[in-house]
Amino acid sequence: MSKLRADQQIIANWIQANSRVLDLGCGDGALLEQLTQHRQVSGYGVEIDPKAILQCTERGVNVIQQDLESGFGHLRNHSFDYVVMSQSLQTVQKTDEALLEMLRIGREGIISFPNMGYIRGRLQFALGGRMPVTRSLSHTWYQTPNIHLCTIRDFEALCREKGIEILERVVVDNDHATRPGMNWMPNLLGKVALYRLKKS
Repeated sequence: MSKLRADQQIIANWIQANSRVLDLGCGDGALLEQLTQHRQVSGYGVEIDPKAILQCTERGVNVIQQDLESGFGHLRNHSFDYVVMSQSLQTVQKTDEALLEMLRIGREGIISFPNMGYIRGRLQFALGGRMPVTRSLSHTWYQTPNIHLCTIRDFEALCREKGIEILERVVVDNDHATRPGMNWMPNLLGKVALYRLKKS
């Protein structure tokens, strides 16, 4: 069993034992493997990349090959206790609809995304006149899978607009550690944001 990334460990700490979890864009299945072995959760991953699906099956993780854009209308309301979307929300076409669908399927949603408002990205754009490339936004503009980048303020405004309650927020750096000042000025100093959510 591989060690979780620090952001995945934050997510794992939010998930109660013996719960049902759906991990959208689950990658290699490391998070679900950890949750299954240490929190006795049951659940599924959803992934499109064949290589990642093979890694999931090698870990013994239940995985469904599906494009996140195709929707989950076949799943009942609150079929899962948690629906996780780590570093994937910004890659879907209809971000607001994906967020609401997560919170229809799950009693809670857990997401993470790179913060476009981070100071280094702002400076690259303001002083260099080019789209930022940072550790959390590592692709050039023409190669990026990210189609709906946002800032922490943007995301929280969307939550208010859609009646989504923010239960918990953690703002971290590229090493997924919290540094001095991040809670004071999260939109400027936070590189990655993690949220625990539910529909009001």
